[in-house]
Amino acid sequence: MTSIVPSVNAVTEIETRKADHLRVCLEEDVQFQQVTSGFDCYRFTHDCLPEINRSDINLQTTFLGKNLGAPLLISSMTGGTELAQLVNTRLAIVAQRYRLAMGVGSQRIVIEQPHLAPTFAVRSFAPDILLLANLGAVQLNYGCGLDDCLRLVNSLEADALILHLNPLQECVQSRGDTNFRGLLAKIAQLCQQLPIPVVVKEVGNGISAPMAQKLIDAGVTAIDVAGAGGTSWAKVESQRAQDNKQRRLGQTFADWGLPTAECLHSIRAIAPTIPLIASGGLLNGLDVAKAIALGADLAGLARPFLAAAVQSEAAVDELVEVLIAELETALFCTGNATLAELRSSGALQRV
Repeated sequence: MTSIVPSVNAVTEIETRKADHLRVCLEEDVQFQQVTSGFDCYRFTHDCLPEINRSDINLQTTFLGKNLGAPLLISSMTGGTELAQLVNTRLAIVAQRYRLAMGVGSQRIVIEQPHLAPTFAVRSFAPDILLLANLGAVQLNYGCGLDDCLRLVNSLEADALILHLNPLQECVQSRGDTNFRGLLAKIAQLCQQLPIPVVVKEVGNGISAPMAQKLIDAGVTAIDVAGAGGTSWAKVESQRAQDNKQRRLGQTFADWGLPTAECLHSIRAIAPTIPLIASGGLLNGLDVAKAIALGADLAGLARPFLAAAVQSEAAVDELVEVLIAELETALFCTGNATLAELRSSGALQRV
């Protein structure tokens, strides 16, 4: 299928949008207010005599065939601007150091402006990590086809492709792409055609268990629930809105969505083996531990990594050290030496 050929105005608009997203996420109050991620509804049973040596705790895991040093995903955030390139580079260097997974922001802009591919290209800094390409699934209804997806994957040297679902964001976004008709069939076709795994994620409003089953039936390899409780993209787009209607729309739906913990629990109940990523409102290593105990294979964080990466590589390094220490402490104080033990321990209780 022929690639998208944008107008000059469209090119300018998408570059501006990328820069705006970074600025708004860093500077404005765009977090959920009334809805939490749901992890606050769970508590671990403390083990005062764990009978393990903390130094024996092992956080290593595998995901999509890649060995990881810890079950952490630096979630998809950005690309397409000079600042985004710096952010992605710093994140990739640290991901390589700790053997973490990493996703890049939506690469649609690379289809429209190929010269911006270097703002995403981080493989030279992270040759061994699990690296995820990223495209809005709705773009399959706006001219993107298999060749475009392959081009994005190959330019990034990615191990898998994320297709993100963002109907609410597109509704609030001025001139958003809102034709989602027939998209499941196109996702299924792409899953058959691509030589690498396809991961489907939301962007902060969650994936229900019935929808997860439809995606699994369509051939999706893994699911990132990306639930409510963290950054509200309705609020982000409301901040950017060019008219009062869109601004009001974003405010009305600022707390719309399914809490991350609920998504995890319900999807794992109907799909015991699907590779599952928890993201959306995770703030620390204790949240990561709760996500793992609820059935997640990986836990993704975005805004904390973005804030650190804008500061320095050292700030990202420090964040990872803290997250790992928090996760290890949760395992130690529940008497579990591995992630598998934590998941099967029954130590996490709803309160």
